[in-house]
Amino acid sequence: QVQLVESGGGLVQAGGSLRLSCAASGSIFEIKTMSWYRQGPGKQRELVAMDINDRSRSPNYSDSVKGRFTISTDIAKNTVHLQMNSLKPEDTAVYYCSANIRSLISVGYKTADYWGQGTQVTVSS
Repeated sequence: QVQLVESGGGLVQAGGSLRLSCAASGSIFEIKTMSWYRQGPGKQRELVAMDINDRSRSPNYSDSVKGRFTISTDIAKNTVHLQMNSLKPEDTAVYYCSANIRSLISVGYKTADYWGQGTQVTVSS
C-alpha cells in the first residue's frame, strides 16, 4: 500500500505565506508525478501545481497561482512541498496532495493515483 500524508495548513492573513508538505510512504518503486489540488467551498477540485519526475520538464501551475506558488519535489525522500506566497482569500480551500506512483505488489507492479487526506488553508481578508 501507498500512503500520502500532508501537513502545513492553517489560517493566515491575506498577503501571507504558508508551506505545505506531503510525504509518500509504502511499497514505492517509482514516483511519476506529484501534484497539489485544492477544493474551495462550493467548488470543484482543481489542479494547482504538478511536478513530473523528469528533469527535462518544468512544473505546471494553474494560472491563478502562477508566480505566487512554487512546487518542489524531493524524489529521494518521496516528498513534495508547496510554497504559497502572497496568499489571497480566494486561495481558501482544502489542499490535497496527489501522486502517480508505481508500487511493488505481490504479483508484480501497479501504477495508480494516490491521494492524501487533505489539509485546510484559510486566508482571511
